[in-house]
Amino acid sequence: MGVTGPPGPVMDRDEVDRALARLGAEHKAVEDSLLALQDHAGRRLLEGAELTGTTKDRWAGTEQTITLLWTYFDAYTEALDEVREVRARRRWPGREELAELTERLRGESVTVSGTPSKLAERFTLERLVERMNELYASSLDMVVTADAVWSALPARIDLLAAELRRTRSLAHSVGVRPGEHPAGDDLESITHELTTLRSQVVTDPLAFWRPALGSSAPGGGRPDTDRYDRAARALEDVRREIEAVLQVRQDSEARLLRLRDVLSRADRTLTEARAARGEVLAKIAASEVPVVNGPPTVLQERLAAAADHRRHARWHRLSPLLEALEQEAEEELLRAREQLTAVTAPLAVRAELRGRLDAYRAKVARHGLAEDPLLIERYDVARRMLWSAPCDLRAAEQAVLRYQRAAAEALSGAGPVDRGP
Repeated sequence: MGVTGPPGPVMDRDEVDRALARLGAEHKAVEDSLLALQDHAGRRLLEGAELTGTTKDRWAGTEQTITLLWTYFDAYTEALDEVREVRARRRWPGREELAELTERLRGESVTVSGTPSKLAERFTLERLVERMNELYASSLDMVVTADAVWSALPARIDLLAAELRRTRSLAHSVGVRPGEHPAGDDLESITHELTTLRSQVVTDPLAFWRPALGSSAPGGGRPDTDRYDRAARALEDVRREIEAVLQVRQDSEARLLRLRDVLSRADRTLTEARAARGEVLAKIAASEVPVVNGPPTVLQERLAAAADHRRHARWHRLSPLLEALEQEAEEELLRAREQLTAVTAPLAVRAELRGRLDAYRAKVARHGLAEDPLLIERYDVARRMLWSAPCDLRAAEQAVLRYQRAAAEALSGAGPVDRGP
């Protein structure tokens, strides 16, 4: 839909004919646009829908605008026909006829009555086309916007609702239900949100439209899918959780066997630590040996509960319990190993001192100093301390250090071996 040329002085014949040709093209463009609007799928949907909110208010105004558009178009058609009639009187119009044609083409020659204001309106043909353009753009924007939302969102919501139904079916198969599992509550919430969202989209599509900044074209913008996107993400999170529960159903037996094995190793390690503690207390003197914890009975009880959940197909309860037990069992095994290490630390120190003492003795022997009386004496003292029970580790360590110093001095040849204590 375009506009006519600017007003001017009395037109000559050629100007009149060009203006009529332009007005005829304008008339055809306006008529085609109005017919297309009348036949637009979005307009037909708006006419038949039970609307609410913003859409209801705007459509009421748009219907009046479309009616007014046809009123203006009829007036425009009538005025154009009258101009053509005047022009058709003579092939070569005279001065008076040219003045009349100029007035009709450029003056406020169109009167429109029956408008919403109930007052007659006068327009030039050019201004009437501009006014129809304005009303058409606002009407088309309303229709195109509603149609764009209806074309985009309800179908997507329906697809998501179908996926929701499949997920709910899977959830029920593994015992995930509202009030019994958080994922079941989430599914209930998503179901309510999609039902509400679809109803609101169908009755008030304009509430879900995000206009493009700086755009004046009809339908400039895009559907607002934020709520739909949040529901889709929430459903995807639930679906992954349900799949995890389904996976539990498939591999729960193997996971329970692994759990029993880890807890058995932790128990055996604690048993070994308790035995080692008795040995340390018997063989090492003046040493603080930590107390060893008892077997993890609480974990064993929870493991039994997990096995019971599996027997009764309570997969939604088994899933989080297995995950927690697997982590806690590994932590229990780690603590058992740490206790064994802490308990056997004095024996490890004694073994290291024994190894160091024998290593220096072998080194002394390789250099022909094995018969040195001082070295023999200090070796025997250190050896008696390390191979006697209970062993005083502090005293034994000092004895080994004295033997090391004596051996180092003898090997360096720096002078006579120190004969001090």
